[in-house]
Amino acid sequence: VQLQESGPGLVKPSQTLHLTCTVSGGSITTDHGYWSWVRQPPGKDLEWMGAIESSGSVYYNPSLKSRTSISRDTSKNQITLRLSSVIPEDTAVYYCAVAQTLEVVTRTEGYWGQGTQVTVSS
Repeated sequence: VQLQESGPGLVKPSQTLHLTCTVSGGSITTDHGYWSWVRQPPGKDLEWMGAIESSGSVYYNPSLKSRTSISRDTSKNQITLRLSSVIPEDTAVYYCAVAQTLEVVTRTEGYWGQGTQVTVSS
């Protein structure tokens, strides 16, 4: 399975961040596992943001739930992330991953994209 994140590298404060994860070599609807978004701010640990299961069920990190929305486009085999009202502290490398563990925060588990840098700045 291969995952590729895409989206803007720079977002202004208060705007909404949109990221897309394109999956190849696997199916987001039939491959059992949790398709997650994980981020790593500079100098900090990986933070699990949320996931969508192959069944379509969605799970969120409670600390980010009010600003986060995860969905999918089954026709394109893509997972999407929306993070609203961004602040400079949302600056991070954003990863998509698929694993058997819901709150995956270990890059040695499952499959991960290469990550995409997002900077929040005016």
